[in-house]
Amino acid sequence: MMAMPTYEVERYELYVQRYRIEASTEADAIVRVYRGEAEAIEGSLTFVEVGNDHGMSISEALALGQVLWETGWIDTADLVIPSIRSIRQVE
Repeated sequence: MMAMPTYEVERYELYVQRYRIEASTEADAIVRVYRGEAEAIEGSLTFVEVGNDHGMSISEALALGQVLWETGWIDTADLVIPSIRSIRQVE
C-alpha cells in the first residue's frame, strides 16, 4: 500500500498583538508602533480569525479550485481559494 503524500499548507490568519509605549499623545503612540519602537507585551498575541479575505488565486490553481468547488468548499464566485496562501507536496 502506498503512503499518502504529505503537504505543507500556508494559511492566512489574523492575530492581534498588544504593545506598550510611552508617548505624548495617542497619535504619537500609534506612529511609534508603526516605526517599530514599541515593546510587544509578552503573551498577548491572540488569534482573531482565519484570513478569508486573502487567498490563493484560482487562476494559479484551476484544477485544485475545481475540486474544492465540486466538493462545496468554495463558492463559484470566489476568485481565490480563501485563506490559503500556498500549498506544496513535501513528501
